[in-house]
Amino acid sequence: MSNDLLKIAALNLKKAIPLMLKHSIPTTPTNYALWYAYVGESNPKLNLALDKTIEQNQQYSPVSSELLYRQHIADPVELDVRDMRQNLDAMVCELSQSLKDTNQDTSTFQTKIEKEFNKLTELESKGFSLEQVIKVVRGIVKESANIHSSTVSFTQQLTKAQTEINTLKQRLAETEKDVLYDALTEALNRRAFNEDIAAVISQSPKGCCLILADIDFFKQFNDTYGHQLGDLVLKVVAKRLQESCRDGVKLYRFGGEEFAIIVPNSQQRVARQLAEGMRRSIEKLSVKDRRSETRIDNINASFGVVEWKESQTTSQLIEGADKLLYEAKRLGRNRVMPISG
Repeated sequence: MSNDLLKIAALNLKKAIPLMLKHSIPTTPTNYALWYAYVGESNPKLNLALDKTIEQNQQYSPVSSELLYRQHIADPVELDVRDMRQNLDAMVCELSQSLKDTNQDTSTFQTKIEKEFNKLTELESKGFSLEQVIKVVRGIVKESANIHSSTVSFTQQLTKAQTEINTLKQRLAETEKDVLYDALTEALNRRAFNEDIAAVISQSPKGCCLILADIDFFKQFNDTYGHQLGDLVLKVVAKRLQESCRDGVKLYRFGGEEFAIIVPNSQQRVARQLAEGMRRSIEKLSVKDRRSETRIDNINASFGVVEWKESQTTSQLIEGADKLLYEAKRLGRNRVMPISG
């Protein structure tokens, strides 16, 4: 790297770190990459996305950072599959060590060659015999053969590792498009929820709510119409819920026919209004099976809304929302609990 590039890199790093501290962004490698690119202004789309996040005063979300990194920085074939990533890292470390060893051999070779040439100079000044010259030249040839052998070995290792890396990258590209999304509903999945809710709790935000939503009588849809139509109900409900998620609100498939919604910077009253709007939009849904001409018009969902309280754990927050969801079911379904915020 040239001196100019080093200066630019140092300058960008000095700009990025204060910004991360200002917005309470954890200093992870992914976040460093995002904010380094941000201050470098090399990716306008990334800057717009981060600016929008800041304007909305959203809390830090590790999933959001990961998605921004994948969308704007990472190569598509380098999407995060943990075990493969570790294999790639291990091979890079191995290559680094091989390079270090080769450099060390090169340095040793240079020292020995200088020593042999010094001998030649010494022989020239003192007068020398043909036998002495041949001995020194043989030493030079021997050391040249050693460094050649070391270089060939490194080149072979490099070629082998590069082949293995390419194979892993190909497997990465063939793996599921994104491990953070549910394949059926295209909502964020439980893993993403676990990461985001943990981050929300650890930051002790001023006002954060969790909504749990469950499709009413979903088992009856599957039993009566079949799992294919049941899957279609899941898709359209998820799409309708997603349409209501704005300003940092995120939807996750929590499990089965249950969804979770994280509402940052909010109180229970506001989150309850959001849930009520979702409930009303779902009960207007109608799903039709094109093959059998079967139509389902009675799609409803029940909701439990809870506001995070200081010192609450993730499990306690989820448990609170789950209890309210159960109460909504007990009282007749197709309702939001609590009754008022």
